[in-house]
Amino acid sequence: MSIGIADVYTSSVRDDDAAVLLIHRALDLGITFLDTADIYGVSEVQVGKALKGRRTGVTLATKFGFVLGQPGKESAINGAPEYVHRACDASLKRLGVDYVDLYYLHRVDPTVPIEETVGAMGDLVRLGKVRHLGLSEASPATVRRAHATHPIAAVQTEYSLWTREPEDTLLPALRDLDIALVAYSPLGRGFLAGRIRTLDDLAPDDWRRHNPRFQGKNFTKNLAIADRIKQLAQEKGCTPAQLALAWLFTRHEVIPIPGTSSVTRLEENVRAVDVRLGQSDIARIDEALPKGAAAGKRYEPAALDLVDR
Repeated sequence: MSIGIADVYTSSVRDDDAAVLLIHRALDLGITFLDTADIYGVSEVQVGKALKGRRTGVTLATKFGFVLGQPGKESAINGAPEYVHRACDASLKRLGVDYVDLYYLHRVDPTVPIEETVGAMGDLVRLGKVRHLGLSEASPATVRRAHATHPIAAVQTEYSLWTREPEDTLLPALRDLDIALVAYSPLGRGFLAGRIRTLDDLAPDDWRRHNPRFQGKNFTKNLAIADRIKQLAQEKGCTPAQLALAWLFTRHEVIPIPGTSSVTRLEENVRAVDVRLGQSDIARIDEALPKGAAAGKRYEPAALDLVDR
């Protein structure tokens, strides 16, 4: 089981002590894979504080590539080789570690050949600053080019019961190359957990308010999906979140990273490993929630342009 540490839905900054306690509880529960990124505000600093004295046995992943613009301007993507080194050194400093186990390119920079970016990332491996390389939201063709330059250990993408596009071309390519898929937003940005019933359940600055799947008729249609998951979970004797995670656990090459800022939700998510789904269960889930069931695009147009490059 793995967990994403970042709380990226709002602009609020969690208390460092609370974040450290949350991460320590995750480690105590047997979670060994922590995922963060340089763009997640103070997340790297918080993760670093939590790992002091507890680094052994933890697989630590972080990401780079987004460069925040000036206030009022959009962020940019930078995959230039010289920036690869600067970004890594900055992350290591914030994390307070000598190396990270997995270093991702957060989004592919269309202005820089992927071979150049991954070549520079490979230099980090040779320098001992990084153990393994990853990509995030990269197309199968880009993954293959990157993997030919330096072995890629993992590709991160959104994957859940309401985002199943990776099954079309990405998962087959990753199986062919023996690369793991790290699934972010495995609970459908919280929707599949059944705790979002209206937009008022989200903070005023929560960016999900602008996500197409949380808008108008899409929101109403997706509530019906959440209700179907709730019904199936009740029949299985688990929570909707546990059912959604257990479904991903049946994909053996997939590692879900459910992010949370709540110890209660953390403990709930961990218990998903105890939910066993047989072939009949999976068939019922697929019948109730076929591929493409979710209403609306998974990102607004500007963000959608950054994926599958």
